Amino acid sequence: MALGATMHTFTVQLADVDRGVYEELAVRVARHPSETAAFLLTRVLAYCLEYEEGIVFSEGISSTDEPAVLVRDLTGRLTAWIEVGAPDADRLHYGSKLADRTTVYTHRDPEKLMAAWAGKRIHAVETITLHSFDPGFIDSAVAALERRNSMTVSVTERQLYLDLNGTSLSTAIHDRPLA
Repeated sequence: MALGATMHTFTVQLADVDRGVYEELAVRVARHPSETAAFLLTRVLAYCLEYEEGIVFSEGISSTDEPAVLVRDLTGRLTAWIEVGAPDADRLHYGSKLADRTTVYTHRDPEKLMAAWAGKRIHAVETITLHSFDPGFIDSAVAALERRNSMTVSVTERQLYLDLNGTSLSTAIHDRPLA
């Protein structure tokens, strides 16, 4: 018998001063049995840090033709392809051809990812950005993760302040262009 997805809920107070986004969000996320807690939390943070009208989670790990998070405009056209983790170069190439904007959020070592993509064919590579956090940040936040979560996400000058279920953490958001 296959295991089903585990639902996680997040009540999020979002204050992204850098982008002028201030929202209260109720986020429900299905965690696939093979999905790590670090990937799940990075996916939720990517959703918050990219929040705009039309943003949604895809089918997740089970979806091979969509990123972890995507944005569609009112006509249904794909405007943002937001990958999480360590997507391969072919996936970035595919996504950057479909969407106006492609970006990656990772909980992994960004240097290893950049090395894996070096020399590979990626459409519009000069427009893609890799976002990462300080070492240990995601692991520390995962320790506070529950099925029902209360979260405050504040961003100012690319510094992320996170309060997750009473645990307060902060990190710089490191932005690296792929080219």
